[in-house]
Amino acid sequence: METPKIFESEYRFCEILWEHEPVSSGELVKLCREKLEWKKSTTYTVIRRLAQRGVLKSENAVVTSLISREEAQASQSAEVVERTFSGSLPGFIAAFTRKKPLTPEEIDEIQEIIDNYKS
Repeated sequence: METPKIFESEYRFCEILWEHEPVSSGELVKLCREKLEWKKSTTYTVIRRLAQRGVLKSENAVVTSLISREEAQASQSAEVVERTFSGSLPGFIAAFTRKKPLTPEEIDEIQEIIDNYKS
């Protein structure tokens, strides 16, 4: 199943949800007012839209995610690589490292990912 698209402001909302879930919709309203400066109606609109797209569920005023942070990140990363680099992960990494050199720790972590992928 394809991961539903989550737009930037929705992603910020999801970050709050992932940190606090399961959470009541009333508590989400308070958190979104504090962290995103959203009105109550905005929070409820985003809950409704994300529920319709299968990103979260809201039952008995309790909101939980149906998509994990890792799933959302993987989907968004793949979209950027596809759209910007014609699907070339090496092209993405080359462009990324031109602006931000990798630390030795990051290189080791990436190498470990590659080694695990190969085996």
